[in-house]
Amino acid sequence: MERTYVCIDLKSFYASVECVERGLDPFKTNLVVADPSRGNGAICLAITPYMKSLGVHNRCRIFEIPKGMEYITALPRMKKYIEYSADIYSIYLKYISPEDILVYSIDECFIDLTSYLKLYNLNAKELTKMIIDDVINTTGICATAGIGTNLFLAKVALDITAKHSPDFMGYLDEDLFKEQIWHHQPITDIWNIGRGIANRLAKYGAFDLYDVTQIDEKILYKEFGVNAEFLIDHAHGIEPCTIEEIHNYKSKNHSLFNSQILFEDYNYSDALLVMKEMIEVNVLELVDKCLVTNSISISIGYSKDAIKPTGGSMKLSIYTNSYKLLNEYVLDLFKRTTNREFPIRRIGISFNNVINEEFASLTLFTDLEEEKKENEIQKTILSIKKKYGKNAIVKGMDLQEKATTMKRNKLVGGHNGE
Repeated sequence: MERTYVCIDLKSFYASVECVERGLDPFKTNLVVADPSRGNGAICLAITPYMKSLGVHNRCRIFEIPKGMEYITALPRMKKYIEYSADIYSIYLKYISPEDILVYSIDECFIDLTSYLKLYNLNAKELTKMIIDDVINTTGICATAGIGTNLFLAKVALDITAKHSPDFMGYLDEDLFKEQIWHHQPITDIWNIGRGIANRLAKYGAFDLYDVTQIDEKILYKEFGVNAEFLIDHAHGIEPCTIEEIHNYKSKNHSLFNSQILFEDYNYSDALLVMKEMIEVNVLELVDKCLVTNSISISIGYSKDAIKPTGGSMKLSIYTNSYKLLNEYVLDLFKRTTNREFPIRRIGISFNNVINEEFASLTLFTDLEEEKKENEIQKTILSIKKKYGKNAIVKGMDLQEKATTMKRNKLVGGHNGE
């Protein structure tokens, strides 16, 4: 049975929320969502559709906004955006069951409309319009939509054809895809094709999806490995995966990843302090979720990409969530792999192969009493943080000038959480 999907995007979501909160029309207002305290190089998280119509690029930096253009600057309020997103999701639930909705991001989702068209006695565009009209009437937020016969076509219809449609809705099936999208350039407009993939395709003379279909599949598999399968399918407008399959998917391997871009260049010793904080955060998450790990990874990025990122991975001989052990292993890896001569700007840490703590390993040298005491301390810290806030209890290192944990605890998604 042919399925019908819609991909709904909340137009310039953060900027639209800020306009609604101020009683302004985002289609007539110059407004950017950005944090000027991060300097003129700070990225604008969103700009209004009106500013886009004037030629300002989305996700631009503050200094890229044309000189002399007057605009309102709104400080990011992530909690407010989450509240709006939750309210809009509740509107979707008035019409669609949750198992037929796939939340893709805070401002975008996929919906399987297949079984609802007959129920409402509407075609796909009519049902989509009913839903997004409810969204704008209830919240003031305008939405665009892409409709397709599979998830990929719905997304491409949203990203490419909807923006040129008077009703902000686009539609693609496989035939229309070949007619309208095959020769579309730049190829980076296509979902999941970034500059890296585009550059690798260019080596074979492929600058649009039609060109991709003309490349020998053996060459594509040699260049992209197993990921060539997705590229080949998408070049033909094919995507067999369904929302139901995505909901039912369970990853074989799990990890806890934590990364941050520092607000300024850090020297080696200050970056070491931040790494210590991040270890503490990750270990507390392990304990909170009753998980253990037997593999750690770190990555260090340097200012202005002065040198290639460093880091590495280490397989442990046991599964553990002991702060003492993990702190020792991670710091050893950091000290062995980090270049001390260049300023640091990005830090990442990952605990890999995490499993339930009932599978934690023991050795002849394990001090059970000490581990039990450490675990109880960690759980006490967690209970205090959950009851009184993440900054209710901190370590001395968190109070140092270059520490970041207390600042980050006030953020949501790396931005102002208020």
